[in-house]
Amino acid sequence: MGAQATNRPLTDQTAREGGAVQHRKHLREMGDSQVVQSFLDGDQRAFGELVRRYDSRLLNFVYRTVGDRERAQDLVQETFVRVYRHMERFDQTKKFSTWIYTIASNLAKNELRNRSRNPLVLFQAIKQNWDADHRPLEWEDTQYKPDDLFRKRHLKEKVDEAVAQLPEHHRIVFVLRELEGKTYEEISDITGVNLGTVKSRLNRARNNFAQIIAPLIG
Repeated sequence: MGAQATNRPLTDQTAREGGAVQHRKHLREMGDSQVVQSFLDGDQRAFGELVRRYDSRLLNFVYRTVGDRERAQDLVQETFVRVYRHMERFDQTKKFSTWIYTIASNLAKNELRNRSRNPLVLFQAIKQNWDADHRPLEWEDTQYKPDDLFRKRHLKEKVDEAVAQLPEHHRIVFVLRELEGKTYEEISDITGVNLGTVKSRLNRARNNFAQIIAPLIG
C-alpha cells in the first residue's frame, strides 16, 4: 500500500510531463493565427511557441538593421514584451509575422534615430561588430572545405559591412527583401509606406549596396 502511494506521485508527474510534450507538439503543428488564439484563450505555452518561431528570425533582422548584436537582443526582447502586453490589439485578419516585424522594425528605427544624434557611438558599435565574430551559423555548411568556409564567412562579413552603410530607410527595406525574403506587400505593411515607395527605396538600396560592396570584395 505504501509503495503504491509512493509511486502514484511519480506516475502523475510522468503523465503531466507527457501531456506537456504532446501539447507543445500540437502547438508546433498550428498556424500562427491558431497559436495566437490559443494564447488569447489563456494558454501561456502558446506564447512560448511564438517566441520559438520568431526569436532567431527577429534577432537576425534587428541585428542587421542596428549593427549591434547585444542591443539587437534587447530590442527583440522588448518586441516580445510588447507582443505579450498588446496581443488583444492584434487584428487576426492580418498576418502575425507582419505585425511582429512591424513592432521590431519600429524599435530598430527608434534606436537608429537615437544614435544618429551621436555618430561616434554608431560608428563604434558597428566597428565593434565588424571586429567581433558574431556571424549567424546559417552562413556555414559543414560540407564546405575550410578554404570555402573562410571565403563564405569573409563574404558574409563584407555584406554586413555594406548593409550597415546604407541609409536607414534603404537599409530596412533591403534587409527585409534581400535577407529576410519578405514580399513587397509585407514590406509595405511593416514599414508603413506604399508599394511604389518600397520599390523605389529597394531599387536605390540595391544600387547603393552594389557600389559599396564592389571595393570590399574586389
